[in-house]
Amino acid sequence: MLPMKKLSLIVLALAIGVQLMAQKRADRQELSDPKSFSMILLGDPQGYIKYDINQPIFDLVTAWIADNIDHLNIRAVLCTGDLVEQNENIIRNRKMLNQTSREMWVAVSNSFSRLDNKVPYIVSTGNHDYGYRNSENPITRFPEYFPFERNSAWRDVAVDAFPNRNGIPSLENAAFEFSDKVWGKILVITSEFLPRNEVLEWAKGVANDPKYAGHKVIFMTHSYLRAGQGEDAILVDSDNRGLPGNTGKHIWEKLLKDSKNIRMVICGHIANANGEFADNVGYRVDKSNHGTEIHQMMFNVQTLGGGYEGNGGDGWLRILEFMPDGKTIAVRTYSPLFGISPATRHLAHRTAPYDRFEMVIE
Repeated sequence: MLPMKKLSLIVLALAIGVQLMAQKRADRQELSDPKSFSMILLGDPQGYIKYDINQPIFDLVTAWIADNIDHLNIRAVLCTGDLVEQNENIIRNRKMLNQTSREMWVAVSNSFSRLDNKVPYIVSTGNHDYGYRNSENPITRFPEYFPFERNSAWRDVAVDAFPNRNGIPSLENAAFEFSDKVWGKILVITSEFLPRNEVLEWAKGVANDPKYAGHKVIFMTHSYLRAGQGEDAILVDSDNRGLPGNTGKHIWEKLLKDSKNIRMVICGHIANANGEFADNVGYRVDKSNHGTEIHQMMFNVQTLGGGYEGNGGDGWLRILEFMPDGKTIAVRTYSPLFGISPATRHLAHRTAPYDRFEMVIE
């Protein structure tokens, strides 16, 4: 038997070795300030989910998030929708997918299950999450695969919800409240694809409710802004799909421009298969009628792993770091897929001005 002193030294050496190994992890990211907290933004996952060979990439993304919840002080995960390529279809079009709709819903549900009971994730359902293939009707499997009860992390932050197009209580239209000693109260409101007038009225009522009047509100919806920066990022003003509802231009007119406390809009939907990152992200700032700045951000990288039939997006996500000054959000664009290996980690960060910037929420 080893003497106690020698055994203690061996245990200490092993502990130090484990610590050094952890410090060399290729995918370990850091907050720029340890007093910050973060939210993680995911673009449309449909490209990962429609091919079985791509699905492990989205598994890697959600596994990376789960592994970093404490390390990056992650309070929530935000997803711009289009969880699947087709909502309810058993015929596989091999030119664009090799999964049935049920197989896709199961796959994306399994990926998000890594976050269940650990962190709230908030999804703005997209056009591909409705209808037979692409919003021909209001049927969606979202409530079936993402019922409220599946994730206990929703229980303490979900504060309101509005029925979906089929009259079913669903997190398609829901509000979530977060608290921070520096930032105060933050309210995230998410909405269905092309939200109906009654959904916008509900969202306005929640945002204007006296108990949320002092909150900083983030509004999420799938389709709102086109790619570009500043005035080049144009609001979506039409949609030729079957579902009636409000496009970006109408959302601005009916909800945002008269809002006192909505400070940010997050969306996805728009993508370009030319391989240019700049054509798949958008950002602009406009003032409401009350003089407050509303930051509007589009993020959808589904074609950046080789086009619409590529790998689904190269694992790109955004880390939104809420700085301890209570007003600055630092945006970083990062890929766990590249970051997981020392051989590719030099590719894991996007550093163009539209990929790495700050938003100041006054």
